[in-house]
Amino acid sequence: MYNYGTACINKEGHLEVGGIDVVSLAEHYGTPLYIYDVALIRQRARGFKNTFEQLGVTAQVAYASKAFAAIGMMQLANQEGLSLDVVSGGELYTAMKAGFPAERIHFHGNNKSREELVMALEHRIGCIVVDNFYELELLESICKEKSEKVNILLRVTPGIEAHTHDYILTGQEDSKFGFDLNNGQAEEALKRAMDMTGVEVLGLHCHIGSQIFETTGFKLAADKIIQKLSEWKNRFQFESKVLNLGGGFGIRYTEEDEPLEPAKYVEEIIKEVQKKTDEHNLAMPEIWIEPGRSLVGDAGITLYSIGSEKFVPEVRKYLAIDGGMNDNIRPALYNAKYEAILANRANDPVEETVSIAGKCCESGDMLIWDLPLPKASHNDLLAVFCTGAYGYSMANNYNRIPRPPVVFVENSQAELVIRRESYDDLVKLDLPLNVTVKQ
Repeated sequence: MYNYGTACINKEGHLEVGGIDVVSLAEHYGTPLYIYDVALIRQRARGFKNTFEQLGVTAQVAYASKAFAAIGMMQLANQEGLSLDVVSGGELYTAMKAGFPAERIHFHGNNKSREELVMALEHRIGCIVVDNFYELELLESICKEKSEKVNILLRVTPGIEAHTHDYILTGQEDSKFGFDLNNGQAEEALKRAMDMTGVEVLGLHCHIGSQIFETTGFKLAADKIIQKLSEWKNRFQFESKVLNLGGGFGIRYTEEDEPLEPAKYVEEIIKEVQKKTDEHNLAMPEIWIEPGRSLVGDAGITLYSIGSEKFVPEVRKYLAIDGGMNDNIRPALYNAKYEAILANRANDPVEETVSIAGKCCESGDMLIWDLPLPKASHNDLLAVFCTGAYGYSMANNYNRIPRPPVVFVENSQAELVIRRESYDDLVKLDLPLNVTVKQ
């Protein structure tokens, strides 16, 4: 059984999170329902942040809000003293509505519009992560128009790709993100930026992958970047104040996954950066990281009601739930794996293996294949674990299905942070035809 955070099985045999029986949450809020274990989010945030503080290293831990962007979530990140990573005008607008301190916001993206950059300057956010030459020139022209100056990081691709336990050394030229560190693009970007009056280059940024269960990739990326920074100090007298090594720290989706604790990632990154900067006689930069999934992923549970079933003799049994690819598109997009239990009968013995189908009119709408469960009935509750990242963020209205609500639970209290969409919400942007076609 999933055993992260405050999740447990209570004396009624029901799943309980944050001190609240999820059966009562289903009765009050309905299903599908996203549930977030706030205590686990706080624990994850402190695991990253406190490690830097304990080791005496100046740092920023920025929540990568693309994992789950909502006013309540950004306010929670602020409570924990995190910075914030946004990748669109919409995420920045949400941050402003949340009252998030602008000086701790970092703006990413490979094709920021003029309007988005103007918005960032008007709110005086802390940093813009510049991704390409077009953006660099556009940002400089806007700064001149408005007589503003903005802090930037240059995003570079260091030739390291990391996923799970694997890392690959590549030229990594074939990426839509960043200036290549190996073919001279990054150096050219630095030279141009240093000659500009509207930008101040704080340092470099990289992001090497996702669902990473080891630290080798981060250390290799730091090594390559610091080697380049040493060259640039000698040639251009440039010293990087900030080294942002991105995110991608893994979480446990299934029993095969074995991620490290947040503190372990931080300790190994710090050790490597200190070692390499000492070797090259460089000042220790401020280290920034950007956890997203690793803060909210395993803190999220999606609760469904079971509806219809279909038995295909000698093949499989399907159980259909009241959600699917509209609230969790990851299995359909890239075969993501999840674990689940019957939340209202968690202690019952396993009797069969079933496959969980969504309700969308799409044959690919399958949430979990071959799931061991007790013999399930109509209206039993299925709890799918580790859905806190990219569930609501990627939710959609396919088949005109309203998006589910989101509830935060902590210390036996539940708070609705996003309400359930209504049918009226679905049509509020629609406009009727005003042209009558003559027969």
